[in-house]
Amino acid sequence: MVEMRVAGIALDAASRSPIVLLRDPSGRRQVPIWIDQAQAQNILAGLSDDIPPRPLSHDLMASLLEIGGLTLERVIIHAIEDNTFRAVLKLSGAGGGSELDARPSDAIALALRTGSGIWMLEEVVADASIPVDAEADAEDAADFRRFLDAVSPAELVRQISKAQPEAPAEGGEAEGEADGEPDAGPDAEPDADSEADPGSPGGTIPG
Repeated sequence: MVEMRVAGIALDAASRSPIVLLRDPSGRRQVPIWIDQAQAQNILAGLSDDIPPRPLSHDLMASLLEIGGLTLERVIIHAIEDNTFRAVLKLSGAGGGSELDARPSDAIALALRTGSGIWMLEEVVADASIPVDAEADAEDAADFRRFLDAVSPAELVRQISKAQPEAPAEGGEAEGEADGEPDAGPDAEPDADSEADPGSPGGTIPG
């Protein structure tokens, strides 16, 4: 397995959907995972040193783990199925260890708040990684932050709603986040937690 770190948030060149970028220790490979605006903000909040006036969902999750005597040892992104990344939370406590299925976006946001490692199987990194362009990374991270500064709350809600499938996602969703099956059409926008296609001309903008 490869321990990854969050390199930042980028925007898809075609759809303007956010992408979380996970980078390997060598700094030469990064794995892009499509997410939605709400998920991107949750991850950015975890990267920030600022404490929100009220706890966000993942802050609450971290507090509940602590109160329950559980420790998030690591997050493991272990597979890509139907163009969707799969992840588990490895938990430990007085009663022993356990694993919980989780969306990668939620797992990453929680790991950032608990200081837990984010790991990925080498075969997943090999299949989904793209070369790192540090200059483009910095430019597009700034581009995404300008996007967040400029968008109104109402427009953000519209963007999230447009990115979600109409059918309820399996297992239910919280806070309006989407985790449905990827659209099959070639012009469809990528769903949350979906795999980037490094060979696509639309591609991703590393950031």
